[in-house]
Amino acid sequence: MRETRGYGQFCPIAIAAEVLAERWTPLVIRELLCGSVRFNDLQRGVPRMSSALLARRLRELQYAGIIERRSGASGSAEYHLTPAGRELFPVIEGMGLWAQRWLRHDHLDPGNLDPNLLMWDVRRNAANRVAHRDRRYVTAFRFSGVPANQRCYWLVFEGGAVDLCYKDPGFDVDLFVSGSLRLLTEIWLGHITIDQAVREDRLRLDGSRRDVAAFRSWFALSMFAPAGARPSGQAELAAT
Repeated sequence: MRETRGYGQFCPIAIAAEVLAERWTPLVIRELLCGSVRFNDLQRGVPRMSSALLARRLRELQYAGIIERRSGASGSAEYHLTPAGRELFPVIEGMGLWAQRWLRHDHLDPGNLDPNLLMWDVRRNAANRVAHRDRRYVTAFRFSGVPANQRCYWLVFEGGAVDLCYKDPGFDVDLFVSGSLRLLTEIWLGHITIDQAVREDRLRLDGSRRDVAAFRSWFALSMFAPAGARPSGQAELAAT
């Protein structure tokens, strides 16, 4: 299945790199570790990856024994991590923590900012934290400084689920969240707090007092946000 282009070394690092160091592969594993099992959901977590390449990487991971392909309840294909795949969590986590400490200056490079990825991550974490609501609840995100087709997103909370809409779903909006894509990404990564962004008038939360307060609870940050709140390794070096 895999092309014969390995390193030709018995070193365990070389053997692991032949499987894990292919372009996009760590990100696909990240999505699987975050709970995505359907192809379309995996694609939304790597929006700049072609469908053909994603399908190829999934076949390679299956061949390597990292994932297995199953039939879901609806008969569609699902991809689940094997024990070998689940054991990669500290590897992927370590990569993220290392980047938060040493490569933080690259996170907010304009070429790395992606509103589709950010909102998919926000939706995923909100879905894991939201409580069942008696009525539909809608939050609209409005980004500045991005192309017109990427300025507005809607999260629709209903029946214990959260849907991400790229077009206006036509429902009344309970809370408007407005700011630049860079700012919302900084908040998501833990580089700046919501309260600080509001105080500096860089983030606007327009809604009832209850809905604004609730935003702070369901807008769950990246798993790497605690590391993002600490000084970067390079900042520590500069201070010494």
